Amino acid sequence: MTFYYNGYDCFNNYYGWRKDVNVQYSKAVAYLSGGPLVPNIRGMVTFIDVPGGVEVAVEVNGLPPYKPAMGGNPPVGPHGFHIHEKGNCEVGNPSDPFMAAGGHWNPTNQPHGNHAGDFPVLFSNNGYARMSFFTNKFKVSDIIGKAVIIHENPDDYRTQPAGASGKKLACGVIQGMM
Repeated sequence: MTFYYNGYDCFNNYYGWRKDVNVQYSKAVAYLSGGPLVPNIRGMVTFIDVPGGVEVAVEVNGLPPYKPAMGGNPPVGPHGFHIHEKGNCEVGNPSDPFMAAGGHWNPTNQPHGNHAGDFPVLFSNNGYARMSFFTNKFKVSDIIGKAVIIHENPDDYRTQPAGASGKKLACGVIQGMM
């Protein structure tokens, strides 16, 4: 006997394990972990389909303290925050981690500052940041298996292709939720 829920075989497609069935997730989560540059970062990003787009919420602890730009060095914080092309959070080179996540996710080849993977910057208060926002640039099912990255520097929303947001501090893979 096979049990179905909303058209899905409950035993063979539990949490999308069967690759031959196209699961349309309406919720997703990414658990953020800091890399070698700031290992204490921990956080969570949730994505929920809502009428007209997606509600995104992030909560993160362990961000480095703000440092203004000095001596030709860019500021540390507020932090660039993006979806990246590949769901791979392997550290790789410790001085330039998470390169395996690829570049910013930009499915429509828009100039930087206006593409689907661009999010507002994260402002930290004593290492803690919390923010929610709405976007109409994608659906949750479009981003499953991609990565969310927090960068060291603010995104300038101009520099092509990635906004000059600096090194990658934390990474999390976006996973669908039933």
